[in-house]
Parts: sequence; C-alpha cells; structure tokens
Amino acid sequence: MNRITKLFETKQKDILSIYFCAGYPQADNTAEVIRVLEDNGVDMIEIGIPFSDPMADGVVIQNAATQALRNGMSLARLFDQLKDLRSDIEIPLLLMGYLNPVMQYGFDKFCRSCRDCGIDGCIIPDLPFDDYLNDFKPVAEIYGLKVIMLITPETSDERIRFIDEHTDGFIYMVSSAATTGAQQSFDEQKQAYFRRINAMSLRNPRMVGFGISNRETFLAACSNASGAIIGSKFVSLQAATASPEIAIHQLLATIQA
Repeated sequence: MNRITKLFETKQKDILSIYFCAGYPQADNTAEVIRVLEDNGVDMIEIGIPFSDPMADGVVIQNAATQALRNGMSLARLFDQLKDLRSDIEIPLLLMGYLNPVMQYGFDKFCRSCRDCGIDGCIIPDLPFDDYLNDFKPVAEIYGLKVIMLITPETSDERIRFIDEHTDGFIYMVSSAATTGAQQSFDEQKQAYFRRINAMSLRNPRMVGFGISNRETFLAACSNASGAIIGSKFVSLQAATASPEIAIHQLLATIQA
C-alpha cells in the first residue's frame, strides 16, 4: 500500500506535513533533515525541488531555492541523496517542484527514480490538469506514484469535484490565491472557503497549506481538513538556527503553544 494512503487510513486528523527545500541551507543535508523531521513526530514530508522561477512561492522559499541551486542541487543529485533513505525512514515522502526540471529530467525517468528511492507522491503546481489526465497520470500509476493536485479559493465546485474524482492520495487545499508565506490568522474570506469545501463532502482527504505559521492557523487548518502543510515558517527557522533539529523544535513549540 502507498504510504500516503496508509497515513490517511490510520490518522484522520491533525496530520503535520513539513516542506523543506532540498540543498538548503547545505547541499548535502537532505537525508539529515528528513531523519530529524521523522524523529520529531512529523507525519509526512514534502521535499522541494529547487527551481529558478518558483512562481507559487514567496520570498522565503524563493531565496532557499536560489541558494540550493548555487549549492549545486539538481534533480539528479537529489535522487542520489535519496537512494538509501528507505533503509530507516518509514513516513510518506513527496517531491514538490515545477514542471520544467521534471520535464528536463523526463517524466517516465522521474517516476521510475521516485519508485526506486521510495518516494510516494509528487506535487507539481504548474502541471495543467488536462495534461495530467492525458499524459502524466497513466505513467505515474505504472510506478505507484500519487500526483497531488492543488485547489484554491478561485477553483470552481465543478472543477474541484472533477479533481476529486480523478486523483487520489489527498487534495492540497491552498488557503489563498497568494504565494506561499507565513500568515498570523485566516480571515473570514478564507474561513468561508474552508466551509464551502467542507460542505462538498469530497472523497479525498485534504491538507491545508500556504500561510500556516502559528497555533491559530495550524488549528484552523486542522479543524477544516485532515491536517496542515507548513513550509515557509520551517524554512525561515532553518535559516535562523544552527540545525534542522532546533528548527523543528522551535516550530513545534510555536504551533503547539
């Protein structure tokens, strides 16, 4: 069974997923960050593939991606770093990145490398859904790779139901139409969006991402979905601390305070 599917079957609420950018702050610390996150109770991890034009990301992740590229991180190097991880790592792992580097690597080769490294899913924010259905989904299914799709407050109910029907794993519920970045609270407009999606009774579980940085936003996400995805806040703590262990300890203290 795919580890993403298993996670949502065994834990329905308060799931914590952490995003970090591979190759940041050091080129060779990918495995260390993953092990530290699992050891500290994180449920799922999104490993960012650095790209020169991360259109959905705010300044924090943009800067991390730029530094990672300067450190020499590439998709091929990332797969090399991941190849032995499954000897001691159990939790679901996803790759999150943009279509350009994936296509340069080759999608069939990408899916095969994911399978060989024990990657359970991928998130490609700029992958058109029609292209996913026609060209990408059949290949991903051969290798047992979940392709996770995003919805936003601007996504129509019809489109959301169509995505729900043709994907599995979970739906990435973007909290706003803005780029990634920490927010202190979710306003009434976002709360209304959460209520609208809740009322749809979708087949797939949902994870809320973008803007989660403290206990208020974490609890709001968890009360409206299976859990929360935290990226920018963790990446900023990586920049401000001496180790990923200190960064995750500070993050957990922030969302649990």
